[in-house]
Parts: sequence; structure tokens; C-alpha cells
Amino acid sequence: MRVVYSAEHLRHAPMHEVSDGRAIELFERPERAETIRAALEADGGFEVEEAVGHGQAPIEAVHDPAMIAFLDELWEDWVSSGAEVPEIFPDTFPLPALREGMGPGPTPKTPLGRIGAWCFDTATPIVEGTYTAACAAVDVALTAGDLVLGGDRAAYGLCRPPGHHAARRMFGGYCFFNNAAIVAEDLVRRTGEPVAILDVDYHHGNGTQQIFFGRGDVLYVSLHGDPDRAYPYFSGFADERGTGEGEGANLNLPLPAGCSDERYLEELGRGLEAIGSFGGSSLVVSLGIDTYGRDPICDLALTTPVYHEVGRRTAALGRRTVVLQEGGYFVPHLGENVRQWLRGFEGRDLDLSRLPIVA
Repeated sequence: MRVVYSAEHLRHAPMHEVSDGRAIELFERPERAETIRAALEADGGFEVEEAVGHGQAPIEAVHDPAMIAFLDELWEDWVSSGAEVPEIFPDTFPLPALREGMGPGPTPKTPLGRIGAWCFDTATPIVEGTYTAACAAVDVALTAGDLVLGGDRAAYGLCRPPGHHAARRMFGGYCFFNNAAIVAEDLVRRTGEPVAILDVDYHHGNGTQQIFFGRGDVLYVSLHGDPDRAYPYFSGFADERGTGEGEGANLNLPLPAGCSDERYLEELGRGLEAIGSFGGSSLVVSLGIDTYGRDPICDLALTTPVYHEVGRRTAALGRRTVVLQEGGYFVPHLGENVRQWLRGFEGRDLDLSRLPIVA
């Protein structure tokens, strides 16, 4: 399997996020992508190649151009305003109740004021290289899509930053542009066929759901921690089935705390059955490995062998498949867990020989 990578992700290297009222070290850091790349290179069965630039048009097909322009210009505006803090966080969010009965009001003039209109949390800092890295992640995803349309059975895009929390007019959850949604839209336009998305990240892909919620040509299937207890809290419920033409094209499978490998595979079977009944020949996988039992921001109990089995069962659908990296934050085992998922997809044996022992 070919692996698409861009070193531009290294330019997005903030240090902090704000969680539970505390400033903590950011979980989504450059080591994540580098440890995955190292594991795949050491395997010997993967060919790593550089992403190809695709410009802004595919991003604009999914995201509001005003949001894209905001992200493009934010750092320069931030520096021009005289700010010296190296990471930009929103501190005010324009909830509807803020101006209830008063109309929308003018757009704030300062970059700190404007960021709250686009970012929905305090876990997604922006630094000087963020926009470049986010665009490169899109290029990684689209290049993987090109390989699949060019005849590869599957390709893996080592996307960083991840993408599935980014909605049409909103970013957050470590995500700026929705890599999976952009590829799915590109596949729909280029093939004229419907496309399915399988999201196996621990956190519900609220952005992907929002983008396609009213459409019937993209099926979104997500297995994730129940939003009654898990971020992003406000989406991912089982009764969210789509609307209008998209009615029935959205399947959420919330998982209980402590979910075992066996329970997970049962729920995966429901998701794969829905994809198998859906039209089209292409599948996009949002591959989150933060379902791992040792992940610091997960409460499931999955083990390394189940990733191999999930990859194998996903391949059994027989669809050309674009696999894109989302979450996964237990860095010592992250590369090996991704490697096992991809080996399972390719029909190669489970190989735990390189899994490090971590106290």
C-alpha cells in the first residue's frame, strides 16, 4: 500500500490546549505523525511518497471561503495587531443568546475577537505554520484519493492536522479543514457515484456529519464514544439519521465506556452492513486510533489485535478505499496500531513483534 506524507505538518506545533479549565500539553503533536511514518517504513511493506498540491478549489467545495480566508490571514493579522503570544486561542464565543433579539451585529475588528466566530473550543490553538500544515493535510488526503482513482485498491493518507471535527463554517477539535469530507466530495464529483465514509475515531466526527447531513450521495457511519459523556457532546446521537435527501444516510453507533474488542466488532458489523447496502464503489475511512485502551483521552478498552481485524473486515467490503489518519494519542503504540490496521486491510498477518513494552 502506498502511504502519502507531507513534512509540512511539522509547521503546526503548538504547545498547549485548555481542557477542564487547565492549560495542558497538547495531545495532538507532531510526534504522532512521525511515529506512524517510522512504523510503516520499518514494516517494509509500505511505500511512502510525497503529497501533490491541489490548490484551494477542493477545500472551497466543502468549506466556507470566508473561513478559509480567515485561517489564511489570521497569523499575519495577529502579528500586525501587536500581539506577542505565540499561540492563538478564542476567549469569547458568539452563542446565539449573546445577541438574542438584537440582530447579528458587526464583525469584530480584532483577530482575537473574530476567532471565536469560527472556532468552537479551546483545544485548537493556531500558530504561525498552522494554515500551511492544514492545507498540506488536505493535499495528503487528495493525493491518496488520486492513487485510488488511478487504480490502487487502497491508499493511506497520513494526515496531520486531523479533520473530522471541522464543519463547513467552523473548526475545532484539533481540526481545521475536513480532510475526509474534502476527499469524499472530490470522489463524488469525479466518479459521479455515491461515496461512503466510515469513521472509527473515538470522538464523533461532528464536522463530517454536518457537511453531509442533508445529502443522500454520501453515507456517514461513525463508531464513537457516546456523546452523553464524550467530546464533542453536542452531536453523535443514535437518532441523528440525516434530513431531507440525506434521511437515512447518517448512522451513529455510540459506544459504552469500557467497550471490549468483541462489542466493538459487533457494532462495526452494523456499520459495515450499512455501507455494503449503500451504492457506489468508493470508501473513505477516518482512521482514529484513540479507541485504544491506553489512549489518554478515551475510555474504551480496545487492544492492538482488534485493529488488524477491523482492517481485515473493512477490506472485505471490496471497495476502493482511501484511509485517512484522524486521532490517536498514546504515541508509544500509535505507529504499531496503525500498522496493524493497514496490514489487516492488506490481508497480511498480525505482527506484534515491534510493539514496545511501556510501563
